[in-house]
Amino acid sequence: MSEQFRRFLPWIVLALVVIVFLSLSQGARQDPTIQELDYSQFMDRVEAGEVQQVTVEGEEIRGELIDGEEFRSYAPPAVEVTPMLREHDVRIEVQPTSDDRTMWSILLSWVPMLLLIGVIVYFMSRARQGPGGAMSFGKSQAKLLNEDSRKNTFADVAGIDEAKQELQEVVEFLSNPQKFQRLGGQIPKGMLLVGPPGTGKTLLARAIAGEAGVPFFTISGSAFIEMFVGVGASRVRDMFEQAKKNAPCIVFIDELDALGRKRGAGLGGGNDEREQTLNQLLSEMDGFEKNESVILIAATNRPDVLDPALTRPGRFDRQITVPNPDVKGREQILRVHMKRVPLAPHVDVKRIARGTPGFSGADLENLVNEASLLAARQNKRAVTQRDFEAAKDKVLIGAERRSIVLSEEERELTAYHEAGHAIISMFVPHNDPLHKISIVPRGQAMGVTVALPEKDRYGYQKVEIESRLAMMFGGRLAEELIYGAEDVTTGASDDIRRATELAQRMVTEWGMSERLGPLCYAGNQQEVFLGDQLTRESSISEHTARLIDEEVRRIVDEAEARARRVLIEHMDDLHRLTKALMEYESLTADEAQRVMSGEPPRNGPEPGSQQEAPKKPAASVPKAGRKKPGGEGGGMDPTPQPT
Repeated sequence: MSEQFRRFLPWIVLALVVIVFLSLSQGARQDPTIQELDYSQFMDRVEAGEVQQVTVEGEEIRGELIDGEEFRSYAPPAVEVTPMLREHDVRIEVQPTSDDRTMWSILLSWVPMLLLIGVIVYFMSRARQGPGGAMSFGKSQAKLLNEDSRKNTFADVAGIDEAKQELQEVVEFLSNPQKFQRLGGQIPKGMLLVGPPGTGKTLLARAIAGEAGVPFFTISGSAFIEMFVGVGASRVRDMFEQAKKNAPCIVFIDELDALGRKRGAGLGGGNDEREQTLNQLLSEMDGFEKNESVILIAATNRPDVLDPALTRPGRFDRQITVPNPDVKGREQILRVHMKRVPLAPHVDVKRIARGTPGFSGADLENLVNEASLLAARQNKRAVTQRDFEAAKDKVLIGAERRSIVLSEEERELTAYHEAGHAIISMFVPHNDPLHKISIVPRGQAMGVTVALPEKDRYGYQKVEIESRLAMMFGGRLAEELIYGAEDVTTGASDDIRRATELAQRMVTEWGMSERLGPLCYAGNQQEVFLGDQLTRESSISEHTARLIDEEVRRIVDEAEARARRVLIEHMDDLHRLTKALMEYESLTADEAQRVMSGEPPRNGPEPGSQQEAPKKPAASVPKAGRKKPGGEGGGMDPTPQPT
């Protein structure tokens, strides 16, 4: 029997009892063997001498006619029928009014009202119990995690050791507060987990719940916001009341920026409901007493939009940064997720970690999942290194689009475009090492050239940015040198856009222009909200804007000239790479080096992997000046820009 059916069973039984009782009562009143007479008919029968005897009980008159037929009638309360019955020699029997019958009549009259009251009480109790009921509109939506739902511990969190250490202090305080209080220490009331999406902030919160062994409430910041003003503030009050009743405990608010945006920030900044809810949260945090072990933990990836009152001392005064993991952290995260995946013996986890700079914990989990799916499609018993490399390419640059059929001319032009990027990456110093070249369409690109840093980077030098600019122009210049300036295609549009943006940041943000110097001009055109108007204002003069344009033009021209010189010097290598790409479609950095050394790029398949299907024979390498038929080709370098 389901829980819902058991809940409704008492009401079903009550309804059946009432229906049966009403049916029996109505059936007794409407017995077909008893003739119903109204008062006029009864008086006519008496006057006609047809009534033999009657029994009077209150207002009801039951009797028997001369022919033996029974009847029933009702006399008005103020009418005395006895004299008329005596006048016509009718035998009269009087019975006292039954208290039971009076009680049943009263109960029958109250049955509809009792049913209505029961229905109202039932729905009110359901509203109080359920989080979505009408009476719980202002109740807290926070969920109290039980022991069964606390499956994560700090052992499941890798790559963010500093954050774990900070939060381990919270767990120790909740289990042994005297350790800190004997020296006068007080645990912060609020802790704010700050970091990019996918770095493991919510996972950390679940780990705290698993480690602390205390009640753990969790709620999203958006659960406080409703269309009715005052509802969010009521939910905040109710949440803190529940937390204080269960102290010591932890309250976790995910996506705090949905609730704690700056008040009065103008366009899209807030409204009465959000601001009242935030005010209530601030007052509740100040209302904590020192002996109440209620700790508030929140997570956000937008700390810049939070109200300053939230981050002042006494509230969320401790900010714990949860960054993207370094190479050691990525290796630890990969090993955690690889526990559920059967691995081939040759899988090198350190190599995978070195080849995934900038990946978050969620990206690495997705990488392992994609690799296992790729291996399953090929009916493998274990996931190989090649599967992880293919999954990394899919995550970085998109899935292959084998359904697109390119002509030989388009494949050839795409190969020259990507080979141009690769030549600049390998022969211009200070570029990130080449990772892979491919002319297989992926995502929106017809081909890709990927360069990845050897180690984690937290800043870029000017010479490195200039080398990256030269690499961005390698594809377009290769098309121009091989096919002529009249036959370049639109394949370099993204390269040109990103190169221009990078040059503008060098001048306006990073102070890498000798003519303008180290002054930030990023506020050239910015949107300003004044009252109820959205306007644009310029913080620089026309002369400075002209200098910025000239410097951007100079940087772009120098990068293009540098790339042109390198391609002309390594024209033979450009042809060799193009020929190999036409045959194999994809080359790693080591394979590209072998090609330029005059060796075959591949000696055989990787152990545990399937032999690739042979590609089409390479097309003849065109000579300089050869014209290309119309059509788009080329691809874009998807590597991230320096920041």
